[in-house]
Amino acid sequence: MQRTEERAGEAEATDADRTAGDDTAPGWPRFWPLLLLGAATVPGVVLYLGGRWMETPAMQAWRTVCLAVTVQALPFLLLGTALSGAINAFVPAEVFSRVLPRRPVLAVPVAGAAGVVLPGCECASVPVANRLIGRGVTPAAAFAFLLSAPAINPVVLTATAVAFPGHPAMVAARLLASLGTALVMGWLWLWLGRAEWLRPVARHRGHQAGGSRWQEFRVGFQHDFLHAGGFLVVGAMAAATFNVAVPPSVVDTFSGSPWLSVLFLAGLAIVLAVCSEADAFVAASLSGFSPVARLTFMVVGPMVDLKLIALQAGTFGRAFAIRFSAATVVVAVLSSALIGGALL
Repeated sequence: MQRTEERAGEAEATDADRTAGDDTAPGWPRFWPLLLLGAATVPGVVLYLGGRWMETPAMQAWRTVCLAVTVQALPFLLLGTALSGAINAFVPAEVFSRVLPRRPVLAVPVAGAAGVVLPGCECASVPVANRLIGRGVTPAAAFAFLLSAPAINPVVLTATAVAFPGHPAMVAARLLASLGTALVMGWLWLWLGRAEWLRPVARHRGHQAGGSRWQEFRVGFQHDFLHAGGFLVVGAMAAATFNVAVPPSVVDTFSGSPWLSVLFLAGLAIVLAVCSEADAFVAASLSGFSPVARLTFMVVGPMVDLKLIALQAGTFGRAFAIRFSAATVVVAVLSSALIGGALL
């Protein structure tokens, strides 16, 4: 019995020694040296190849366009979101309802013209319009302000003048085409709008009683700047990719036809969803297209894009968002073609 136990112990010791000297024991795969070698070399190879790829002429051009659009637009985005946050925190909503005429037909142009002096980003204009309706403002006037405020405010017009130096006609065309679209859409709502399409959702915006206005300004500015800044970067990258990756033959196919170029950039504005303070610089980078097509990009973008459709659907209902967005695109394209054809 004792000898049997001694033999079993010797066998276990022998197995332990073999396992200790065997690199293929469980927990250490046979190819573990290859894994260590790959972990040490693959990142370096990727960085090396990536660095070589980033230094190609195409990528250098991509970086140049992307950085140029972002750097040029960033100050205007900063100023626009700061002014929007200040209006949200310090200007009571009652101001709008007091200055608007009681007759809806006259309230529409006054509300549309108010966008010239009251800047606001696209995202902020939707809840502001919702609150105006809740305070008794006619929906047609609220929708005219919703469309005009992010499109014709001083920050946007100044950014357009900087993006198109020596072309004041482009600034005037953007002002007239955007304001015309806002007014036509307001009057169309008076004529064809139905109450069952509009289901406002009560959302509190602006100053809260007992709260700090500076705290509300800081929170609103931070939210708007980070939200719009993300879309600015995405838009700059998309514009750079478009300029570098799209073959000239494709651009010539659309840019060679007046209507195809207009419709193409209208669709591009809806998809890119660039903030209104920065879209002029993206439009200026699309140099292969006609001035009228680039004007359409700047008129459609602040009024209809993917994020605005989602915001409108969540605030007023899907029935409203689908009809209002589709009609706005048609009116914006026609207004851009008419005004741009006359001035540009």
